[in-house]
Amino acid sequence: MPTDLLLPQTGESNTELAVRAEELEYDGLWLGELWGSSSVVELTNIANHTDTVDIGTAIVNVFSRTPAVLAMTAASLARVSDGRFRLGVGTSTRKAVEDLHGMAWNDPNPIRRAHETIELTKAFLENEGRVEYEGEIFDVQDFPSLNVDVPIYHAALGKANRRVVARLCDGWIPHNIPFPNLDDEFEYIVDQMEEAGRDATIDVAPYVPAAVSDDPDEARDTIRGHIAYYVGNGRGYEQAVAQRFPDGVAAVADAWREGDRAAAAGSVTDEMVDALGVAGTPEQAREQFREITAIDCLTRPMVTIPSNAGDRIVERTIEELAPSRY
Repeated sequence: MPTDLLLPQTGESNTELAVRAEELEYDGLWLGELWGSSSVVELTNIANHTDTVDIGTAIVNVFSRTPAVLAMTAASLARVSDGRFRLGVGTSTRKAVEDLHGMAWNDPNPIRRAHETIELTKAFLENEGRVEYEGEIFDVQDFPSLNVDVPIYHAALGKANRRVVARLCDGWIPHNIPFPNLDDEFEYIVDQMEEAGRDATIDVAPYVPAAVSDDPDEARDTIRGHIAYYVGNGRGYEQAVAQRFPDGVAAVADAWREGDRAAAAGSVTDEMVDALGVAGTPEQAREQFREITAIDCLTRPMVTIPSNAGDRIVERTIEELAPSRY
């Protein structure tokens, strides 16, 4: 099974880290985008300094770039990487969309925007001939398609958003869906594909929050902080965790929204850590990672190092969970 890496923020440049990750035999490298740097620019440089590793966005949001810009971007990155690029998109969070990009979150709603953005981006990329599209959000007339093959992945959590995956996407990037629930959550996508009459293979590439340290408590506390951050900042993440831990997640969310981040992290139970991440010594973490890769639906696990991890944990995790270690 391929093992991918979501490139973390370190003192090392993304390109230098990407080159090293390719040497460590990671199969795919993904780069997020929230604020501070453009994943598109960074990935262009990475494409020019690597040879075989897949590259992708995980994720760019569907609000701040139009489908035409996403299609041009994907086509350009596919060319400079010799076909190694994968476009990962998602709705992001209400705070990022409204407070950073200054856009309306519910106009008409984020899932409708995801659906139309992905559908139209695919049309621009894949169709032969000229594209015509009329939706609630986008109305496009008489532009030629680019005829480029780029897989599109969607970071969907709730059922409505997973229907977008089922009907349109090549891959699914879940985050904070407890791993023991992943097969059942993917089964809904399969059912929706069958209902829509779509015959396709969908990659399942979950973020796998991971922290490796000689001190297992330090590693587990890193995952606690990661879970608390996402539960506290996004209702979708909170609802995903609540599927398995309805009472525990409420305590985490309440503490975070009251401004007590330490209490929020402290409310993340051991059971949550076990179900939502990989944490421990190198041997413990590799065994936990093996258990996750044994999940039936999973095809491309993405090692994801929490932003609250110290430099030492970042380095150990990259090294110890690399495919070259197995």
